Formats: sequence, C-alpha cells, structure tokens
Amino acid sequence: MSTSNTPSARPLLGLIVPPAAGLVPPEGPQMYPEVDFIAQGLALASVDKQGYDQVIGQVVDAARKLAGRGAQAISLMGTSLSFYRGSEFNERLAEHLREATSLPCTTMSHAILRGLRASGITRVAVASSYIEDVNQRLVRFLGENGIEAVCAYGLGVTEVSAMARISTQELVDLCLTTWRLAQGKAQGLLLSCGGLVSLEAVRIVEEQLGVTVVSSSPAGFWDLVATAGLELYPQDAGRLARERQTA
Repeated sequence: MSTSNTPSARPLLGLIVPPAAGLVPPEGPQMYPEVDFIAQGLALASVDKQGYDQVIGQVVDAARKLAGRGAQAISLMGTSLSFYRGSEFNERLAEHLREATSLPCTTMSHAILRGLRASGITRVAVASSYIEDVNQRLVRFLGENGIEAVCAYGLGVTEVSAMARISTQELVDLCLTTWRLAQGKAQGLLLSCGGLVSLEAVRIVEEQLGVTVVSSSPAGFWDLVATAGLELYPQDAGRLARERQTA
C-alpha cells in the first residue's frame, strides 16, 4: 500500500470585518502566508456610535456564516466596534461568538490589549483615525483594563472606505504627532483602527522612536493566530512579532 505525501490542509481562519465587501485586510496574508483567511462583511455605514449600533446585532450571525464556511477560529476585526460599549460588553461579545460557533473566538479589542500587555506597556499614547467621542470610548476601555492612555489624538475620519486610503506617510505623521503630545509619559504607541493599512508605518515609527507600536490590524492577526492555537512567527510585523503571545 502506498503512503501519501500530500501535505496537511492549511489553517483557515475567519474574519468579521466592518466593510460590506468582506475583503481580507492585506496584513494577514503578508504576515502569515502559510494561513488562509476568509472574511464576512457587516456593511458598517460610519465609524461612530450610530454606525456601530446599526450592525452590532449582525456580528454573531456573521460568525455562524464563517463557521459554516470552515473557519477554525474567528475574530471580530473591528477595534472600535468591540470596545465602544466598554470592556464588559467586549467580553460578552466574544463569549456569544464562542457559544454560537463552538470555535475559539476573539475580538480586535482583545488583540490590542494582548499586544500592549505582551509588550509591557501600561502607559500608552493613542493615535487613531477616530472622532473625539470614539477616542474617549477607547481611553475608557483601556482604563478598565489597567492601561492608562496618557493622550489620545485622532484624524476625525468616519467614512469606512476612507480608512484604507490613509497613506503610510499620514500614519507616520499621526504617530509622531501623538508621541509628541505624550510629552515623554508613554511607554509605547497604540495605532487604533482595523481599517488602517499600517505595517509599513509601524516599521518606520518604531525605527524612528525606538518604541513598540501596537497597531490594530497586525495585532488582530497576531492575536487570532494565537487564539487558533497556531505556533507561527509573523513576517514584517514589527516589534510585536518578537513578543510571546500571552493572554
């Protein structure tokens, strides 16, 4: 009897993403070329409380759809969508996803907390694409989890599709401005919004400032891979890639 040399199936991980198109953010395949990702879109209309309230009820159903497509673990890849009602809501949301799918599930808000804790950051400068109300919700969420936001500065963008069009240079400038506003009180930077394409900006800012930048989308993929129980080393993920994936 012959022995098959067929390689084992590639991991398949599911993403609940805010844009209607349901596309996989580019950071995932870049960081983890050995993993396949699938996405389910929510059609978020605007990055603010009104927009979140309109789609939050669809999240569990989106997770079920991803499970039906064969996902082995699932993340809600929208930072503000998971933190905007606070830490307790984020925990309940992840639990509902697990109950609905019987799969390991996480959120991007869990991811940024995991990244900050793994990096030893308890005082952080927060840079974001958000309006002020969303920034303040993030500040409260971090505080509920023992992390002090020493400052929070956002670009004031609410259009979902605009996030991916924000250039690397704009993100670098945003981070450098936020770091100056921190006046030496922060241990690192948080770049928050899962719609930002930020890997190159993270690399540039870390080289210039010599501090860790935890950015939503890279941290989200890093956290999802760990949640799935996969021991994989991410490529081009900045300083966070060197940190042990602690809970």
